Amino acid sequence: MQSVIPVNLPRHAYDITIAPGSVDQLGVWMQGTTKRPLKLGSRVLVISNPAVFEHYGRRVIASLEQAGFTVATCLLPDGEHYKTLETLTKIYDAALANRLERSSTFVALGGGVIGDMTGFAAATWLRGVNVVQVPTSLLAMVDAAIGGKTGVNHPNGKNLIGAFHQPRLVLIDPHVLQTLPVREFRAAIAEVIKYGVIWDADLFTQLEAAPQLDQLSHLSAELLQAMLTHSCRAKAHVVSKDEKEAGLRAILNYGHTIGHAVESLTGYQVVNHGEAVAIGMVAAAEIAVALQLWRPADAQRQLTLLQNAQLPTHLPSGINLDAILSSLQSDKKVEAGQVRFVLPTQIGAAIVTDQVPTTIIRQVLQQMQTV
Repeated sequence: MQSVIPVNLPRHAYDITIAPGSVDQLGVWMQGTTKRPLKLGSRVLVISNPAVFEHYGRRVIASLEQAGFTVATCLLPDGEHYKTLETLTKIYDAALANRLERSSTFVALGGGVIGDMTGFAAATWLRGVNVVQVPTSLLAMVDAAIGGKTGVNHPNGKNLIGAFHQPRLVLIDPHVLQTLPVREFRAAIAEVIKYGVIWDADLFTQLEAAPQLDQLSHLSAELLQAMLTHSCRAKAHVVSKDEKEAGLRAILNYGHTIGHAVESLTGYQVVNHGEAVAIGMVAAAEIAVALQLWRPADAQRQLTLLQNAQLPTHLPSGINLDAILSSLQSDKKVEAGQVRFVLPTQIGAAIVTDQVPTTIIRQVLQQMQTV
């Protein structure tokens, strides 16, 4: 099953292609078509981490070289805590050593960390070069690789240093998920559930019909395809309407406000991104219930889905509530000192508001402390 989902931006339109087995045809896809050549230059820098590169690096290089590209590689250490300006220098050094030009292309082969760092490097090298996203994690496939948000972390906050830089192509090969660790697969389910809550009630219902969501082997090929296409279409639609998060796109941050604070305060070592988002989604749901924006029954439906994916639904032990409240003030989404929350109003719809009293945030966080 192959799907092509357009991201219709006036100046930076591109396609998200979902094609099983496509990792071995990357070179062909990067050439584009006769009617729509991508013109990605002759020099390519493939950026990955050792674990992903071991599985797919040689196959990707062979495909690119067969298509006529000159290929160099740059391997970065694996993990969110390496998503820093210091690590970013390794990409710049490789680009310089291999004489990449403005017409050249960076290829991100990996999960969200590799995609974010490669995108930011592409946005800033020679004031902007092409980038192609080849996500190898479910989280990157349904979220991080799409939309052009790029960046690295600051010691005091996640993704505080970044830029918008749209890819020229996003190529998704579902077959690569077979080598994805179970924990990373589960974490990505949080983002899929997110799309169901804020945008796509049909996707939410399909997820509810699944007996289990915690492992790839528990999903049918049809459900996996539906998860990918529904999630990508949702993000493509939102990004097409609001490329740089001036309004509508902010709803994609559902669960991320408190989630980012939890990630940062635990040093990116205790919970991964998707697990933090799951915790943030539970918090946002309870805040919405407390503000009488959302029905308790719908909050319970979301909680059941998260539990069905074996995702955490309580705060990590030992985390300080005052530290969370303080961290929220450093979030990118703060405006005029007011923390903005994405809150659901029904399955498939959400709003963005800065009218959330601190007393309610604290009350919800207290309820979510690990027993």
